[in-house]
This record gives sequence, C-alpha cells and structure tokens, in this order.
Amino acid sequence: MNYTIEKKIPSYFQGNQTISKKDLVDCIRKDFPNLKESSINVYLSKLKKEGVLKNPTRGIYALQGNNEFCPVINSKLKRLFNKIKKDYPFIDFCIWNTIWLNDLMRHQPFKFYTIVELEKDVAQSVFYKLKDKGKQVFLEPDAETFELYIHNSDDVIIIKHLVSEAPIIETKNTIIPSLEKLLVDMIIDTNLYGAQQGELDFIYESAFSKFEINQGKMKRYAQRRNKEKEVEHRINLTLAKN
Repeated sequence: MNYTIEKKIPSYFQGNQTISKKDLVDCIRKDFPNLKESSINVYLSKLKKEGVLKNPTRGIYALQGNNEFCPVINSKLKRLFNKIKKDYPFIDFCIWNTIWLNDLMRHQPFKFYTIVELEKDVAQSVFYKLKDKGKQVFLEPDAETFELYIHNSDDVIIIKHLVSEAPIIETKNTIIPSLEKLLVDMIIDTNLYGAQQGELDFIYESAFSKFEINQGKMKRYAQRRNKEKEVEHRINLTLAKN
C-alpha cells in the first residue's frame, strides 16, 4: 500500500510546483478511501524524511528535485573573505558577487560588483582598510553614487550593513548570503539591484524552478526588513505562474 501511494504522489501535483496539504490529503483519500487522515499524516511525514516530499512553508508541499544554491566562489572573492575574517574574526559578515544573479536573468548585465555585508559597527573600519589598499570601495552608496561612479567603474567593492539574523550560509569555507536573502533584498535595495529591477518576475520564476527555496526563511527575513507583504505577494505571484 505505501509503495502504491508513493508512486501516485507525483500525479497529484499535475505540473504544479506546490500543493496545499489539504489538497494533497484530499487526493490521497480519493484514491485510498480506507485510509484515515491520521495515517495519511504519518505517511506524509515519512515521505518528508525520506526526501520524496519537501515542506517549503507551513501547509504547503512540493516534490523534491531542485538543486541547492551553490554559486562559484572564485579565488579573488575567497582571498577577500579570508582577509576580512582574519582581521575581524568575531563578526558576522557575508560576501558575494552580483554575477551570481546572471543564471536567473534573461538579459545579462556587463558590470559586476563584489558585495561585503557586515555588522554596522565595523563597516567603516573595513571600508578604510580596503581603501588604503587602493581598492575601489564604496560604503552604503546612494543612487547618485551609483550613477556617477559605480556604474562606470570596474572591480568595485560595495560595503553594506548586514541586517541582524539575515539568512547567510557557509559553503566552501566561505560565508555567503542565501538565495532567500538575495531574493528579498532585490525587492528592497533598488540601487544595488538596479540591473535586476526589470526582470524581477523572471528572476523569481527562475529561482523557484531551479533551486530549493525556503519560503518561511524568506518571509521571516522580509519581516525583519518590514517588507513581508511585498515579498509574500511576489512569492504568491510566482507560485501561481508555476
């Protein structure tokens, strides 16, 4: 019986990326009327543990299969990370490059920036250290600075303040922002993500179709940035299209 249900699970999604728990339970009970709802719940938990199903947010199920977000960390980015980590071993910070977003976009930007997000208390100190080494570095640049200096420059480093409890992850011994964080930030920081503003729909659809996305993580971070409604609206639009 269990194996039979497992084989039927993919058909319940019918091309949809996600399905509500209620709809999934209804589908199972229709095909297996003798099963109690409590037994179905136990079985769904078993399928989650086995990796057949995922539960990206409360009350929503999806099939496993998407990849984890794991961008290329080149040697230049790694060296900068190690330098900051050596000088400030106890701070929270992450590092990334805007070229990572190209895989999610239809039109490819020609300019890329290295972004360092760290605690506000040390941001200015890191800024001056990098500037003393001859780096083109900008601290929390505004729209005018982007227009006059950053857009026309190469090899730029941008320092941003890291929001407390932001979703950051460790990969290849380097701390980077999670994809969930990037998706939320690009709705808010329209200067840094200027090249992405015209493709937000496409970027979200690409991200949700290619990678594992934890919607709960996105919403919690969006709440910390006071943009929960905007992000939830964007997520709902994306899921409706998928």
